[in-house]
Amino acid sequence: MDQDGQAVENRRSSPLKEAVRAARIEAAERSAVVVELRDAEAARLEILNEALDPTFADIPAEHADLFDRGLSQGSMPRLWIDMVAHVAMGRDKRTYRFLHDTAYGRRVLAESTETAPIAEAVTRYVARRLIAREQALVSPAEAVAPKQETPPPQPSRGETVLSFILGIIVGAIGLFVLGVYLTR
Repeated sequence: MDQDGQAVENRRSSPLKEAVRAARIEAAERSAVVVELRDAEAARLEILNEALDPTFADIPAEHADLFDRGLSQGSMPRLWIDMVAHVAMGRDKRTYRFLHDTAYGRRVLAESTETAPIAEAVTRYVARRLIAREQALVSPAEAVAPKQETPPPQPSRGETVLSFILGIIVGAIGLFVLGVYLTR
């Protein structure tokens, strides 16, 4: 082949190069779709966050530190209500899921595709948390913490020695009676 033939052959790309180019274009389109979905999730959570503004505006100032509401970004956007409760979007990216983390795992408190039922569930959760905190602050310390029992009094050294000697005597008498009984 001459130089012109090789140049023409190089200009034509191989099937593998074409397939790699097509795969790169598809990957770029998929990543753009993923970014758009994540933005859509964050936008839906922002709408819910705005719907919760009246609820959080009514929280008394002395209980404001109990809640830490905020929208977190990342691979899975979340609307945090407090340290253990948050709203995330379901797998279909349209369903709100109100979740509560416990020592025994994560519980779903509410799930809906609409904003209003989730806002109501969050409002009920906030109310329960406020009542629990008020009860904890009002009740005496003894009701909050279990009452500690006082340990039984320890015997004195003389009582301990007397008990030991009495145990030896009772044991010796028991062995003597057993020996007499077995020799009969």
